[in-house]
Amino acid sequence: MANFEGKTVIVTGGGGGIGGATSKRFAKDGAKVAVFDMNVEAAQKVVDEIKAAGGVAQAFKCNITDRTEVDAAVAAAEAALGPIAVLVNNAGWDVFKPFVKTVPAEWDKLIAINLTGALHMLHAVLPGMAERKYGRIVNVASDAARGGSSGEAVYSACKGGLVALSKTLAREHARQSITVNVVCPGPTDTALLAGVAEGARDPAKLIEAFKSAIPLGRLGQPDDLASAIAFFGSDDAGFITGQVISVSGGLTMHG
Repeated sequence: MANFEGKTVIVTGGGGGIGGATSKRFAKDGAKVAVFDMNVEAAQKVVDEIKAAGGVAQAFKCNITDRTEVDAAVAAAEAALGPIAVLVNNAGWDVFKPFVKTVPAEWDKLIAINLTGALHMLHAVLPGMAERKYGRIVNVASDAARGGSSGEAVYSACKGGLVALSKTLAREHARQSITVNVVCPGPTDTALLAGVAEGARDPAKLIEAFKSAIPLGRLGQPDDLASAIAFFGSDDAGFITGQVISVSGGLTMHG
């Protein structure tokens, strides 16, 4: 089990399924967790659960598409919990439809949340990490970035961009002892997947189709992702940077 005692961790989208599980995992391992989310009530619920279990956490309302709000939230988190040692860029959003049926307003929102939001967070946090010569960054992308996914063209493009960005930052900041890695979820039992299923003619049949396609025979759970994210955020992964790992139950087996 990784030890994050004394380290401050930011998790964006921390009030959601994967973000909430990740926040709790870091707190369980001793971190002080800044739970960033647009939905501050959801973030506070995660914080309350962390505190009930004896951990340290605080909720921060943050719209990652707004740079001014990002800078203010990062400053507030550092003032309350200490310098940021680990950043988990987890917040995301998707719309499922064929590319030719999407509209530019949807592209703008997808890019703002899935790519520009991560840029804002990275630009706000990296200078401090570089000055302290320590940092762990974990960007949550998607297997859609690695193999494509029908109905997710712009989302896939954003996540592919996040993968390329991560590799470049890993090179730029390696000499400052900052690692940058990527976790790519496969089908995971979250509200996002439930929303996709609800749009299908037969939601239960779609979920079963996902399960049957996964070699391990089940959907991913938020805790499955939290474990991989925590590993990349730990000093156990201190000699790993610029890498991409799929957490998909074997659905994807990229080389």
